[in-house]
Amino acid sequence: MSSTEEPIQYDEAAFFQGKQSVPDEVGVGPHPRPWPQDARYDPELLAEGDRRNVVDEYRYWTREAIVADLDTRRHDFHVAVENWGHDFNIGSVVRTANAFLAKEIHIVGRRRWNRRGAMVTDRYQHVRHHPDTESLTAWAAAKGLPIIGIDNLPGSVPLERTELPRRCVLLFGQEGPGLTEEARKHAAMVCSIAQFGSTRSINAGAAAAIAMHAWVQRYAEIPSPQGHV
Repeated sequence: MSSTEEPIQYDEAAFFQGKQSVPDEVGVGPHPRPWPQDARYDPELLAEGDRRNVVDEYRYWTREAIVADLDTRRHDFHVAVENWGHDFNIGSVVRTANAFLAKEIHIVGRRRWNRRGAMVTDRYQHVRHHPDTESLTAWAAAKGLPIIGIDNLPGSVPLERTELPRRCVLLFGQEGPGLTEEARKHAAMVCSIAQFGSTRSINAGAAAAIAMHAWVQRYAEIPSPQGHV
């Protein structure tokens, strides 16, 4: 892996340190004995409780075990975000990418990004950095992945009437200026999101959630509601 593609590390414990806004009720307390005999479980979490932002299925698991399990069923779309101005929406995009189980997250531009909105979910994703949009497009071309820009631009096609490719990179620009000219030039297509009010554009984090959900509606295996076949 090249230096421009190193996973970005983050200290989950530091995120919650001293944050009184996280109530004691979040998560679960110490696991009753006898403890489960399984290598996936973290002895420290079993002893002290698990207050992380994870689904119940992963309570008390080590981070490595959670990532390994997610890796067995990640979806075929990637999420890329251009990061030229430390956009605070990036954290929200990353959190949504985790919720919809994107294959990888790509940060384009500045390596440092605002992690607060991610709620530590980036620890369970593969996060890759590209110094510029040109390096992202070269990487995507080598992997045979079309880049699908999401922006309300002249000539864009309605997302609501477009079938996204199963294998693709969903690329988002930063709040305000949107996609760069370089991104528009290399995108296989640019999809717009239908709007009906007076605002010129919607929040970048919201746009990302809508686009990812459009992919999920088309390709993901949706579990049946509990108690139904």
